[in-house]
Amino acid sequence: MKIHEYQAKAILARYGVPVPRGDVAASPGEAGEIARRLGGHVVVVKAQIHAGGRGKGGGVKLAKSPVEAEKIAKGMIGMTLVTHQTGPEGRVVSRVLVEEGLQMTRELYLSVVLDRAVGKPVMMASAAGGMDIEEVAASTPDKIVKIYIEPGVGFVPFEARQLGFALGLDGALVGKAVSLMTSLYEAFVATDASLVEINPLVVTAAGELLALDAKMNFDDNALYRHPDIRELRDLAEENPLEIEASKFSLNYIHLDGNIGCMVNGAGLAMATMDIIKLAGGEPANFLDVGGGANAEQIRNAFRILMSDAHVKAVLINIFGGILRCDVLAQGVIAAVKELGVRVPIVIRMEGTNVDEGKRLLRDSAMNFTTADSMGEAAQKVVQLAG
Repeated sequence: MKIHEYQAKAILARYGVPVPRGDVAASPGEAGEIARRLGGHVVVVKAQIHAGGRGKGGGVKLAKSPVEAEKIAKGMIGMTLVTHQTGPEGRVVSRVLVEEGLQMTRELYLSVVLDRAVGKPVMMASAAGGMDIEEVAASTPDKIVKIYIEPGVGFVPFEARQLGFALGLDGALVGKAVSLMTSLYEAFVATDASLVEINPLVVTAAGELLALDAKMNFDDNALYRHPDIRELRDLAEENPLEIEASKFSLNYIHLDGNIGCMVNGAGLAMATMDIIKLAGGEPANFLDVGGGANAEQIRNAFRILMSDAHVKAVLINIFGGILRCDVLAQGVIAAVKELGVRVPIVIRMEGTNVDEGKRLLRDSAMNFTTADSMGEAAQKVVQLAG
C-alpha cells in the first residue's frame, strides 16, 4: 500500500525524522491560510498524488505570499497531473501540501528497502539527491552507497557514520545524520514498511538535515497490525479493477498488455506472464485466484478481466489441487455465459479431475481453445490476441 507525501512525513516525524513545517490543504483557501500560519516570505505548494516526478509536471511550485499560494493551489487542485510515473492518463490532484521555504546547500538521497535477494533490509544513500535514483543507479552506480542491515542486530551507529562520511558530511552534521538514519530505520521496522525513501534529504543553510520529500510503501500482509496506517489508504489513487478484485480476495495487478491471465498460485502466475512474453505477447494483468477458489470467485475474476478494454484474449492456466479442474471448468463456463465474453479463451489445466474438467469444456459447445503445456498455451493465446 502507498500513501501520500504528507502522510509519510507525519509518520516519520513521530519517529524523530526532522521534516519541514507544513500542512495539507484540500481547497485554495486552506492553502492560503496555511501559508499565513507558516509566516516567512516563501512557501512551497506541492501536489499530492501517488507518483514521482511531480516537479517536472508542474506539481511543485514556489509562492512568495499567501495570496500567491492560494492562487497556485487553485490551479493545482482538480488538475490532472501527468508525470513519467503516472502514464499519459495522469492523476487528478485533490489536495496540496503547503510547506515552509528553505535555503538549501545540498540535496542528498536516503532510503531503506527490503532486498529480497539478500533477505535483509538495505539502507542506501547517495550524494546525488533530487535526481531519479534509477537514473543514478544506471549511469553512475558508484554514487550509491549501501549498508545491509542484520535484522537480529538492527542498524547500529557506526554504520550510520559510514553512510554520513560517504555523503561527505562532517562535524555536527554527522551526528545529526546518525540520529536521522536511526529514526528512519526504526520507522521502517515498526510500521512494516517495504520502502521508506527521502529524496531529497537536504542540508539547510542553518546546518540542519531535513526530509524535504518522503515516500513510504507498506506490506499489505501486515496492515492488520496497523489499523491507523490502513486508514490512510486513498482509493482514488488506485486502479479501480485492483480495488474491485481485493473485495473478492483476488490478487490482481493491472499491466499494459492485451492478454488477460487467470492463474492459481503466485509462482505459476509469474511463470505464466514470463512465458507469454517469451512467446512474443504482453500480459494485461497478474491475477492469482488462489488455491481455494470456487466457481463464484472464478466468475468474479472473469468479470474483472473483461472490464479491461485492452484484453484481446485470455489465458487460463490452472494446476488443480484444492481448486479442482472440474470446478474451474464449471466456473469458466458460467462466467462466459453470464458475461457474454467474446474474446478467445485458451485453457491449460492439469491436476485433480482434469479429465472431467476437459469433458465439461467440450460438452459446453463453446469455442474454448485447450492446450496440454504452458508453451503451447502461450503460443496459441499470442496468436489469437493477434
